[in-house]
Amino acid sequence: MRPNTDFGYEQVPWDEKKRRVRGVFDSVASRYDLMNDVMSGGMHRLWKRFTIAKSGLRPGQQALDVAAGSGDLALGLARRVGRSGRVIVTDINAAMLAEGRNRLLNAGIAGNAQYVLADAEALPFADASFHCVTIGFGLRNVTDKDAALASLYRVLKPGGRLLVLEFSKAHLGPLAPLYELYSFQVLPRFGELLAGDAASYRYLAESIRRHPDQETLKGMMERQGFERCEYYNLTAGIVALHVGYRL
Repeated sequence: MRPNTDFGYEQVPWDEKKRRVRGVFDSVASRYDLMNDVMSGGMHRLWKRFTIAKSGLRPGQQALDVAAGSGDLALGLARRVGRSGRVIVTDINAAMLAEGRNRLLNAGIAGNAQYVLADAEALPFADASFHCVTIGFGLRNVTDKDAALASLYRVLKPGGRLLVLEFSKAHLGPLAPLYELYSFQVLPRFGELLAGDAASYRYLAESIRRHPDQETLKGMMERQGFERCEYYNLTAGIVALHVGYRL
């Protein structure tokens, strides 16, 4: 029998976390982009642009965006690989996958994008399928992060790279108390006002604190076989981009 796991600061049965996470994103899907802009002051767009710039993708290649949400990273990947390439967009949550599909269609991306409802822990793709795999702000919501990293490694081609964009351990010095106040007081209030859901945004703040810090996540990637692992702290480490290769 598997032990309990964290859902924010709450301990829940292992098999229950996915259901709860799905409920969070069902609740916020229609306001997800608005809340991202509010929460980050628009900075999430720069973080994602930096991630796409680190993808190394060229026209005609194959890319996978896991936990794609409303499709910001997937859109950037699709533009990189062009019409001769392919991007597969996945999410475990059907409402979020629909948001991502709409985003790409509205941007004129059609023929080279596919959409798959999929769990990061057990991706339904053949071994060595993709030149680049991204997961943006999704890994912290995964129940078994080691299983997810192993799955992400498996579907990468030799020489391919994984990009993990995620909230991380901030290094804010004397500003740290303000960040805590924003995370646990202001953010849930924004969630209530703009999305009608304070609890989901309280969970999101808690999940950030439960997520492994930069060095811990780097070590987890290395244990699953990723090589040349490194990370970039963005906005004083509030967010970090981890990069690892399958060689």
